[in-house]
Amino acid sequence: MHPIIFFSKMDFSQSNLFGYIEDLQELTIIERPVRRSLKTPEEIERLTVDEELSDIERAVYLLSSGQDIQGTSVVANLPVLMRQNPAETLRRVLPKIREVLHVAGVEMQLTAAVSFLTVLQEESVSIHTYSHSFLHIILQHLEHRDAGVSNAWLETLLAVIEALPKETIRHEILNPLVSKAQLSQTLQSRLVSCKIMGKLANKFEAHIIKREILPLVKSLCQDVEYEVRTCMCRQLEHIAQGIGTELTKTVVLPELVELARDEGSSVRLAAFETLVNLLDMFDADDRSQTVLPLVKSFCEKSFKADESILVSLSFHLGKLCNGLYGIFTPEQHLRFLEFYKKLSTLGLQQENGHNDNQLQLQTLEQEKKYISVRKNCAYNFPAMIVFVDPKNFHLELYSIFFCLCHDPEVPVRYTMAISFYEVAKLLNSGVYTIHKELVTLLQDESLEVLDALVGHLPEILELMTNGGENSGSESKLLSIPDLIPALTTAEQRAATSLKWRTHEKLLQKYACLPHIISSDQIYYRFLHRMLTIILTNNVLPVQKAAARTLCVYLRYNRKQEQRHEVIQKLIEQLGQGKSYWNRLRFLDTCEFIMELFSKSFFCKYFFLPVLELTHDPVANVRMKLCYLLPKVKSTLKIPTDKHLLQQLELCIRKLLCQEKDKDVLTIVKRTVLELDRMEISVDAFQKRFYANDLLDQEKERQEHLLLEMEQLEKEKQQNEGRSTNINDKMFEKKRRDSKTSSVLAKSITLSVPGSSSGTSGGKDDKKSKLVRSQSFSTQALHPKYSNIDKCPNKSSATGYTSSVSGMGKSCMLSFSDDSFRTHSTGNSGNAAFPSSSSRNLFNSADQKNNGNKESQSRKMSM
Repeated sequence: MHPIIFFSKMDFSQSNLFGYIEDLQELTIIERPVRRSLKTPEEIERLTVDEELSDIERAVYLLSSGQDIQGTSVVANLPVLMRQNPAETLRRVLPKIREVLHVAGVEMQLTAAVSFLTVLQEESVSIHTYSHSFLHIILQHLEHRDAGVSNAWLETLLAVIEALPKETIRHEILNPLVSKAQLSQTLQSRLVSCKIMGKLANKFEAHIIKREILPLVKSLCQDVEYEVRTCMCRQLEHIAQGIGTELTKTVVLPELVELARDEGSSVRLAAFETLVNLLDMFDADDRSQTVLPLVKSFCEKSFKADESILVSLSFHLGKLCNGLYGIFTPEQHLRFLEFYKKLSTLGLQQENGHNDNQLQLQTLEQEKKYISVRKNCAYNFPAMIVFVDPKNFHLELYSIFFCLCHDPEVPVRYTMAISFYEVAKLLNSGVYTIHKELVTLLQDESLEVLDALVGHLPEILELMTNGGENSGSESKLLSIPDLIPALTTAEQRAATSLKWRTHEKLLQKYACLPHIISSDQIYYRFLHRMLTIILTNNVLPVQKAAARTLCVYLRYNRKQEQRHEVIQKLIEQLGQGKSYWNRLRFLDTCEFIMELFSKSFFCKYFFLPVLELTHDPVANVRMKLCYLLPKVKSTLKIPTDKHLLQQLELCIRKLLCQEKDKDVLTIVKRTVLELDRMEISVDAFQKRFYANDLLDQEKERQEHLLLEMEQLEKEKQQNEGRSTNINDKMFEKKRRDSKTSSVLAKSITLSVPGSSSGTSGGKDDKKSKLVRSQSFSTQALHPKYSNIDKCPNKSSATGYTSSVSGMGKSCMLSFSDDSFRTHSTGNSGNAAFPSSSSRNLFNSADQKNNGNKESQSRKMSM
C-alpha cells in the first residue's frame, strides 16, 4: 500500500494515478468474497426456525426438513439433549438420526461417531439402554465405504466394548464376528474383524478364547490379503496377553515365526515388532532357539534386501538388546553393539571414498529414512549404556555419543537433548566426561534443541558439579568455566529469537544457579542481565520469569554491598521509573520478594517504596497496588512495625478520599473490607500463625547468617593479609639471625662456655614452648572441623545458632526455594550450607586465634 498523501501535496502524475487505481482494485477484491457470502431472502427463509419451538421439537424439525449443515448441528448437540431430556431424545430424536445417517455425508457420519462416544463417556443413560439404542447404529456403519468414517465408528465400538457386559458382547458382537471374518467377506469387513478380536481377547476367559476366537485368528493370519495378515499380526500381542503364557508359546509363537518369513515386508515388520513386545512372555529357551535367530536374520536383511525394517529395528534395538542380554555370548554381545554403532552413523560416513557414487544416488526418501534411524539410535542411547555397563561408556560409546550430539540433523540432536538427563544419571560418577557435549547442545543453533535440554537443566547442572563420589574436584571445577559462557550465550540466543516461551522457560530454570556456581559469578554474569530483561523486554511472562530469578539471586547473594546496589536499582529504575510498565513490574518483583524473603527484609527495604505508588498518575498502577495491599499488610508485625501500619492506613485513606477513577475506587473499597478482616501477626509465636511464623523465622535466620558469614570472610581476608606481613618479617629476621649466629657461636663458646649453655637453653625452652603452644592451638580445633562437616546431617529445623563465635556450635543455612533442588538434611527438609563454607568460617577464626597467640608469645619473648 502507498502512504497517505495530503491534498496539498498530491501528485497527479500518471504513475501515481495508476498506483491509486491499483489500491482501489485491491479494496474491491477484498470486498468481493463478503458480497458473495451473503444469503438471499429465499435462503434465509429456508434456514429460519420458529423460536417458540422447544429443543427437542427444533431438533426433530431440522432433521426432517432442514439442510445438511443443520442436521449435522443437531447430531453434534446430541450429548446436550441427552443430558437435558434423555427419554424424549431417545424416543423422538434418535430414530430421526438413524434415518438421516443412511444418506448422510462424511461430515455428519464423523460427527455422529464422536457424539455417540461422548454420550457413552458421560453416562447419560444406563449401559443396558445405551446398548439397546445406540449399539445397532454403530454396528451398521462399521463397513462404510469411506475408510475414515469406518475407522471413526470402529473406535467408538472399541470404547463401547470396554463398558458392555460379557453376554451382550457375546450375542451382539462375537457371534456375528464369525461370519464377518470369513474369506468371502469384503477386505474392510475382515480388517474390522481383526481389530475387534484383539479387543475381545481381554474380555473373556482363556478357554472361551481358545474355543471361539483362536480359530478365527489362525484363519486371518493366513488370509490371502497382506493387509489382513499385517493387521492380525499386530493384534497377536493383545491376544497373547489374554490367553496367558502357555497358549502364547504353543499357538501365538508359531504363527509369529511363520509371519516373520512372509513375502510381504509390512507383515514381516509387524511380526518383528510383536516379537519384541512379547519378549517378556517367552522363556530363555524360546528366546535363544526361536527369537534370537529371527532377530539376527532381520539385522542381516535390513542392510541388504529389506530396508523397510531398518527404521523399526533401530527403534526397538535398545529394548531388544536388554531383553536378550542374558542369552548373548560375548561374540553376539559385541556384534549387536557394532550393529548399533553402524546404525548411529548411517548415511554420514564414507568408507575410504568407495561410497561416493552411492551417496550421490541416494534418494530423498533414503535420506529421511537414515535420519529416522539415527534419531531412533539417539532415543535408545540410555538403554545401550545399560547394555554395555556405564563403566565401559568412555571406551565403548563415547564416540557415538559425540557423533549424535554433533549430528547435522536437528531431530537427532533434539532427541539427544531430551535423553541427556537420563544419560547423566546413568553415568553417575563419570558424568563429568560429557560436559563438553552439554556445552555443545547449549550453544546449538536450533532453539528446539535448547528447549529440549532446558527441561532438566537444573538436575543436569547439579549432576555436573556434584556428580558421584569418585569424580575428582578438579574435573568438576574444569566444567564450570565452560558452562557459564554457554549458559549466557544460550540466554542471549533465546532472547533474540521470537520463541519467547523458550526464553521464559530458560529464565525459570536459571533460578537453580545459586546452587551450582558462586555468588560473584552470578552477580557479574547473570544478575544484571535479569534486570536488563525486566527493563527492556516486551513480553510479560518473560519479564516475570526474569524478576523471580533475580529475586532468587538476590536471596542468596553473599555480599551486602552487592545486595544494597541491586535493591537500590530495583527501587530507582523500576519503582520510580518513568514508564508505568516498569512500575507495574516493580510490584510483580515485590510480590516475589515477599515470597522468598522474610517479612522484616521486605518491610526494611520495599514497604515504603511500594506505598509511594498510591500517588502514581497511572490508574493501572494504582489498581495493581490495591490488589497487592493485603499481601503487603501480611508482612507487618506488631508492635515492631506499628509506624508502617500507620503509613499503610494513611495511604488507604488518601485513596478513598482522592481517587477519581471509578474502577480503582471500586477495588479500593473491596480491598479495605479485606484488610479489615485480616489479622496481623505479633512478634511472639501464635498457634494460628505458627507454620508461617516458623518459616519466616527460618528465612530471617538465613539472612542474618549471610551477614555474619560475610563479616567473618572479611576478617579472614584481613587476618590473611596480616599473617603474610608477619611471616615476611619473621622470615627476614630469621635470615639475619642465622647469619649472625654462625659468626658469634665460636667466640661465645670460647669466651664464656658456662653461661652460654644456660642462655641458649633458656631460649630453646621458650622457642619449644611457643611451638608447642601453636601446635596445641591448631590441634585443639581439628576435632571441631570434623564436627562441622558432620553437623548438617544431625541438625534439625530449629537447630540454628545465631552466635557463630562459639566454635563448638553448629551453623546451618537452609535453602527453602522450590525453583531448584537442594541436599536434604535429616528429617527437617532443609538443606545444609556447604561444608566448605563452614570450614572457611572456622578457618578464619583459627587464623585469628593463632595470630593473637603468636603476637602474645612474641611480646613475652621480647
